[in-house]
Amino acid sequence: MDTLIVGAGFAGATTARMLAEAGERVLVIDKRPHIAGNAYDRRDDAGLLIHEYGPHIFHTNSEKVFAFLSQFTEWRPYEHRVLAVPDARSGAAFPDANQPHHHQSPVRPATRRGRCGRVPGAHARAARAHQDLRGRGAELRGSRPVREVLPRLHAQAMGLDLSELAGGVAARIPTRTNDDDRYFTDRFQAMPAKGYTRMFERLLDHPGIEVRTATAYEDIGAQVDRRRTVFSGPIDEYYGHRFGRLPYRSLRFEHEHLGQCEHYQPVGTVNFPNDHAYTRITEFKHLTGETHRGTSLVREYPTADGDPYYPIPNPANEALFKRYEALADAESDVHFIGRLAQYRYYNMDQVVAASMALATRLTEQDTAALAA
Repeated sequence: MDTLIVGAGFAGATTARMLAEAGERVLVIDKRPHIAGNAYDRRDDAGLLIHEYGPHIFHTNSEKVFAFLSQFTEWRPYEHRVLAVPDARSGAAFPDANQPHHHQSPVRPATRRGRCGRVPGAHARAARAHQDLRGRGAELRGSRPVREVLPRLHAQAMGLDLSELAGGVAARIPTRTNDDDRYFTDRFQAMPAKGYTRMFERLLDHPGIEVRTATAYEDIGAQVDRRRTVFSGPIDEYYGHRFGRLPYRSLRFEHEHLGQCEHYQPVGTVNFPNDHAYTRITEFKHLTGETHRGTSLVREYPTADGDPYYPIPNPANEALFKRYEALADAESDVHFIGRLAQYRYYNMDQVVAASMALATRLTEQDTAALAA
């Protein structure tokens, strides 16, 4: 065996495919009983395609990343649109989102301005304040437009005060001063036509790749004879939490199917940056384009316990990560890649790009070693 890859999500599967195409023999393991990591999707009991671990919306400006993944899937064009309900009790956006209801069209930019514009120009001021947040953080603790309109959802999801978030998190929150109501503005925006799991099946379908699910690294790692390891799990877990546990934010998902309800909400995702226990509701039919007399939803509840989903970027956590990163840098035959292994708030396309770069580097190193 040339390479043991821990994790069958975007990081592991991308690296595995590129190494296999370069002639390596690769074993991919994942402790979950399925491939595709958090992007795993499946059919629910009603027959609708749902995302088990919350919505995954693919978007990228990288032609290289899009071309790579396009080898393994056809695409369904999809541009994500999101509503936010800063105070559901006010009815500012639409009636109570806890009850099934219908809307004929997504809320337009003019409607959005009406919702955010209790004070004239509030949306534009919020956008400017958001730019300041990227650099000033705590100074904006009392900024009403920022707290009420923009990044409160992210702070809520991570269990932190707004001022505790690193600027990189604020940079992920889209703002507009024009009438573009799309959540993302990337050049490529689409969903895998047959779902993420099917794309991963094709991605890992290579004679040089063996896949074992329901297989934990701690149970098999010492038994596998290989030249190197690529690890995409939590870096602190790999080192036995030697310096303490890195904080990660987890999520609990509550799936629901509503029969005889064509659409529950007017867009794919509605955010609730307020005192609700859940932070957002996603209706999958908007994402997949499927037709059905009923509809399937997921509510997301942030929690400190459970599987790690998000690194929590702040100075203290970054300092702890640097201690683990120093251990990783000293390794010659272990390589760390992905959101949890690198403690970075990666998007899916960024994980793919980083994994492609790692696989290319490893292949080049092998070629140079053979030539020496």
